Amino acid sequence: MRITATFASFTTAAAIGLASITTPAYARDDAPYITLASTTSTQNSGLFDAIIPLFTAASGIDVHVVAVGTGQAFEIARRGDADSLLVHDTAGEQGFVADGYASERADVMYNDFVLIGPADDPAGIADAETAAAAFAAIAEIEAPFASRGDDSGTNRAELRLWDAAGITPEGEWYRELGSGMGATLNTAAGMDAYVMSDRATWVAFDNRQHLDLLFEGDPALFNQYGSLVLSASKYPHLKHDLARQWHDWLLSDDGQQAIADFRVKGQQLFFPNAKPDARTSTAE
Repeated sequence: MRITATFASFTTAAAIGLASITTPAYARDDAPYITLASTTSTQNSGLFDAIIPLFTAASGIDVHVVAVGTGQAFEIARRGDADSLLVHDTAGEQGFVADGYASERADVMYNDFVLIGPADDPAGIADAETAAAAFAAIAEIEAPFASRGDDSGTNRAELRLWDAAGITPEGEWYRELGSGMGATLNTAAGMDAYVMSDRATWVAFDNRQHLDLLFEGDPALFNQYGSLVLSASKYPHLKHDLARQWHDWLLSDDGQQAIADFRVKGQQLFFPNAKPDARTSTAE
């Protein structure tokens, strides 16, 4: 199923071993800052390079980003090694609040996942009716599939789709890479493999070789991002006042407009959808 319309219609130091902390070029050495654990898609797409300077100009607070998969971001925050969390696994985020690691989560923005593959599409997924049917077609002919395999939000969503297709992917055709989205796309390009990507990273990706966007638009590919406020009682050492300002700015009219204004190659990649009634919180 090939759809050309945009998907907009869908309603600290311990972390260095996992990923480098990105200190923005505009940061002042003496400026207060928070450490944000977030996803590779938000960082690699250029979103943070676009919106963090606007937040810093308004607040005087810098944001140092640790860009990893969502599962690793949860672990960094769980250890108390990040002041704030922005990820894309709503069920996992709600569980993070329920387990007492965070005191609040809120929808911030969304986009979608897309299925990428060789332009000649040997599995014929462009004609599939659903994403699960596309996955089933890939498995039926055992076409090479590059999986992030890193417990990221993208990887979790991919595994849910295999489950929906009634398939346990295994064998030489299914490659679990344990790498970020950009590196996984590079590997897929080198081996002419199918791969599931968030749209933002795909649009910003230049090394496409023979790959093409083949399937999009299934509601199952909806990709929600959430911001979490970490628990002040569990993590009293964190910079809660500064992190709260970042969280509130993301949900504010200014933050939502900054997200909406971000473009890559003329395309809007993230769609703001902060809603007060979508917050999950616990009393502290």
